[in-house]
Formats: sequence, C-alpha cells, structure tokens
Amino acid sequence: MKLALVFPGQGSQSVGMGRELYDTVAEARAVFEEVDEALGENLSRLIFEGPEETLTLTANAQPALMAVSLAAMRALEARGFDLSSASYVAGHSLGEYSALAATGSIGIGETARLLRIRGEAMQAAVPAGQGAMAAIMGLEADVLEAICQEASGTGSVQVANDNGGGQLVISGDKAAVDRAMALASERGARRTIALAVSAPFHSALMQPAADRMAEALLGVEIVQPRVPLIANVLAAPSSSPERLRSQLVEQVTGQVRWRESMTFLAEDGVDTLFEVGAGKVLSGLAKRIDKRLAAQSVGTPADIDAAPVSYTHL
Repeated sequence: MKLALVFPGQGSQSVGMGRELYDTVAEARAVFEEVDEALGENLSRLIFEGPEETLTLTANAQPALMAVSLAAMRALEARGFDLSSASYVAGHSLGEYSALAATGSIGIGETARLLRIRGEAMQAAVPAGQGAMAAIMGLEADVLEAICQEASGTGSVQVANDNGGGQLVISGDKAAVDRAMALASERGARRTIALAVSAPFHSALMQPAADRMAEALLGVEIVQPRVPLIANVLAAPSSSPERLRSQLVEQVTGQVRWRESMTFLAEDGVDTLFEVGAGKVLSGLAKRIDKRLAAQSVGTPADIDAAPVSYTHL
C-alpha cells in the first residue's frame, strides 16, 4: 500500500466547510485561529456562515480552502497519522500551497498571507470581461493545443488545466477562447462549457500576478518539504526550496498538469489517495484518470475517523 495526499483547489469551497472540525478538534480550531490572526480578520466566520458570493471571491476562497485542508490535516495527525508514511503530496493550483504548508515547507500563517496576495493579484491582472475560461470535454490534449494555436490569431489562449477524464480547460482573451470553443465543437468535442470565473487563470494574461507572486515569495522562508511535492508545472517530484519558489511563480501562468501528476503517482506504485480538505472533486478525477488509484475524502471528523492512519512507507 502506497499513499499520497492531494489538496483541492478553487471550486471546492462551500459555506460551512470545516465547521465540524472547528467545533470538535482543538488542533483544527487552532489552524483557523492562526489563519484569522495572519490575515487580521475573521475569515473563519465567512467560511462557516457566508455569504457564499463573498466566500467565492478569489481572494477569500484561496486562503479559506487552505485553512480547511490544514485543519483536516491537523485533525488527521491528532488521530495518529504520520505524514512521513505518505510517499508524495500534490495540490490542484492553490492546493499546491496547502500541500507545502501540510509538509512544513511554508508556515500556515505565511501561506494564508501568500494566498490572499495571490487571489488579489490574479483578480486584478486582467480587466473584467477581457478574459475567459472554458471546459472542453472529449478531445485529446494535443488536439486542443493545436486548436488554441489556431485560435490565437484573435488573442492569447492556452490549455490551462489538464484535469483528466477527458476534461481540459482553456484560458485567455475572451475572443480567442470563444474561437477555440467553436473550433473544438467542429473538431468533435463532446461538450464545451464557458466557465463562470472572474479571470483567465493559468494563462499568459496572468503575468502581472506571477510578477506579484515572485515579489511576495522573495521574503518567505521555504524549507525542504518532509514529503516530496508533485509540482503542477512538472507533473514530477520537487523538493528543492528554491525550485519550489520558482514553481509557485510559474504555476500562475502555467498549466495545471493534473492528469499527468496522477498518472505519475499510479506508475510509481501509489494506490491510495487522501483528498485532504473540502469536497470530493479530486477523488472523482482520480477514478477517471487511473483505476489503480483509490481515493477517499478526508474533510470531516467522520471522514477522519474512517481513514486508516497506519501506513508503511514503501
């Protein structure tokens, strides 16, 4: 049995997430309190009570999801789980920060501040209405890459997420995204869906946000993680503190290579995933990417009670 921990990204948030952990596990409550203190505001109240439209704002959703993931992680460890029994950690987009915080590579309070900056910078990078994202179902990645190249005559567009299970996401200038969606439909895409997002994440248009994160990360201490990270931009292990620092900048404009990351885990013998935090999005993707991966959610006290806490590191 070989285990990896995965940490969810934006879109997994919901009002009330993490409330049971806060109410019942002292170690989890301490995480929420540390995040509130680091941000100088009561983010916990927003997480538990909403309103949903405020929680969903990028600058709030990113540190909120990290807080819930780390609260679940601390609750799991309080039950006897040893992080060193995991072979790898990985996180989807902002979840990469959660993964690094879970391994002790970056402090929790520092991670909350970085994610607040990241969310604000990503939101401010592109004027409202100029950018867009769309999910494309049923095309191979190389076909969609060629379509984006063809559509780039009307603006910048690229594959932003390869989520697996036939789901790809494109991002860029609205006109170019619209053109790529039309071309995808002509080339046999099963479905194209314009996403209700506030900015074109993981595209070249996010360069101002990448520059802001490079500046913010300069003053942050990053230590070698206790467990190797499967980096979004590499789909391969990464542990060097300076390489991790640059990868966190690169992922703002780069592709989230989630399908390849999960395939790497399966090929390396990982057979069990814990999705640590809110929702079950990554568990669902894992099942569609590789049947060898058995995933389970670890986000509530009941989940944690049901999770095996003893693993032999292989």
